[in-house]
Amino acid sequence: MEYGSIEREIHVDASPEVVFEVVSSPEHISQWWTDDAEFDTTPGAVGELVWGERAQVVPMTVVQAQPPRLFSFRWCYPDDDPADALLITFELTPSGRGTTIRLTETGFREKGWSAALLAEQYQEHCIGWDTYLPRLGDYLARLVSSR
Repeated sequence: MEYGSIEREIHVDASPEVVFEVVSSPEHISQWWTDDAEFDTTPGAVGELVWGERAQVVPMTVVQAQPPRLFSFRWCYPDDDPADALLITFELTPSGRGTTIRLTETGFREKGWSAALLAEQYQEHCIGWDTYLPRLGDYLARLVSSR
């Protein structure tokens, strides 16, 4: 296996504007992915993603914010060089009455991990996105139906 990038795609019945808000706002991210998040959507802004009662706090840096089409950020492991951090990109494309969300996570090989650690981390992230992207879709469906 190559372990170069993880790519996932889902379609949701929500406009790109609504989807952009949900994938780029801490108050929404903490409803479908993390337990808490703090950051500003300005490129270069630094923040954090939090799971558990601050059991896992992951620093992140916003790379691109181009509403309503693109949001990307790098997230770091402890002791990471931010330049080598994994890059998460959400590309949002209008599709019918909804939006196609294309998630890409890259940078695994660049981490310099051992082959075993690379395979383990890649698999954990695949499982994670296979869990959280459906939650994103469900959250968007609830959000749109309540508006």
